[in-house]
Amino acid sequence: MSDEQGSALLNRLLAERREAHRRYNEALTLVDRAIQPTPDFPKAPPAYDETLLPKINDTWQILSVGQQTSGDAAKLFEKQMAFNAAVVEHLNRNVAAHRDAQLALERALPALRDAFDSLVRFESLLVQFLQTITPLADTHYREIDDAVAQLRTVTDVAQRTAMTAKREVERAGAQGAQGARGAQGAQDAQVSSDALTYVGFEDKFRGSEAAIRSRQADYVQYFKGQSNVLDVGCGRGEFLDLLKENAVSAKGLDLNPEMVEVCKSRGLDATTADARSYLRGVADESLGGLIAIQVVEHLQPPYLNEMLGLAFDKIRPGGRIVLETINPACWVAFFESFIRDLTHVKPIHPDTLQYLLQASGFANVEIVYRAPIAPEGRLQRVSPRPQHYGDTAPDALTELVSSFNANVDRLNDRIFSYQDFAAIAIRP
Repeated sequence: MSDEQGSALLNRLLAERREAHRRYNEALTLVDRAIQPTPDFPKAPPAYDETLLPKINDTWQILSVGQQTSGDAAKLFEKQMAFNAAVVEHLNRNVAAHRDAQLALERALPALRDAFDSLVRFESLLVQFLQTITPLADTHYREIDDAVAQLRTVTDVAQRTAMTAKREVERAGAQGAQGARGAQGAQDAQVSSDALTYVGFEDKFRGSEAAIRSRQADYVQYFKGQSNVLDVGCGRGEFLDLLKENAVSAKGLDLNPEMVEVCKSRGLDATTADARSYLRGVADESLGGLIAIQVVEHLQPPYLNEMLGLAFDKIRPGGRIVLETINPACWVAFFESFIRDLTHVKPIHPDTLQYLLQASGFANVEIVYRAPIAPEGRLQRVSPRPQHYGDTAPDALTELVSSFNANVDRLNDRIFSYQDFAAIAIRP
């Protein structure tokens, strides 16, 4: 199976899983909505009043025994008595059946009510059971997703390794079929291997291309209407792509040849070079601007100072320089981002970078803080007026709460503030 076939199969399986999740959620919602409350059952009808029977049996005769009538009246009374006798006989025959029906209803209604209650409980338990399936399945899915992620990482590294090996072979062939590459060849191979490793590191920890594009889109406004913008440390080319979409011509620099190859494969202008050497060969005031995103923390201080001086000379008046880096004043950013990357050299404080730009001649240097830590990730303050103390908290408690919240704010400012900042300045 080829890589493309394997990728297509994996994508198809993931799509089938998403569709199964959708159908399961719809079915569970229908089951949940199908649960019916126990209906209001009517009460059993009152029992037949058997005290009425003696009265009916005793009063059906409308003529006294021995009483005589004549003519049409006699016939009328005889018919009435025959009717009364039939009604009394009918009532007497149905008394037992009515009594049995009454007793049956008295027993059936509670039993039916209990049955409905049991059905409702069963339906509720069924929904609860179905709801436990999702977390159980998600546990297995997470294991599968982790395995898939690891497999993709290994596959990506393998593909890049193959590309690197191919380029090394082609480079070796260009240098001559007879001669050995020697020490320089071994060094080049090591550089390629290190570059390949860092591409994988970027993919794993920096974020997806879509996420990076979203974070960098704000910087496009500083270069609109300009041309020949230089992107130092262009990486995978996310910002170059944004400038291209906004009709701003730009060139990318990166020390990592694998990154440059990624840019070129996307039709972007990029070259393998370091900023200082490249800027030395550029004509003064020929650049419309310069941006370096997550780069300056990789540079030694003397190199950074010289690069800023060169940037001032090469950027046209009115052009901007944008330097984004990790905010070391945010402890979370320092410990979770800065020290994780082995290629980082020195953290730069916002005040320091602002001063270096001013010292290099740039004007209107602005520090813009970015990537704030979400409120739920910060320490939480306590209410200054606890409910169980009434409307007015005691003075001692108020002072304690105020002191606690002040310390929380101080820690949030130090630990959970902004993870990145950008220094933005103008070449006057």
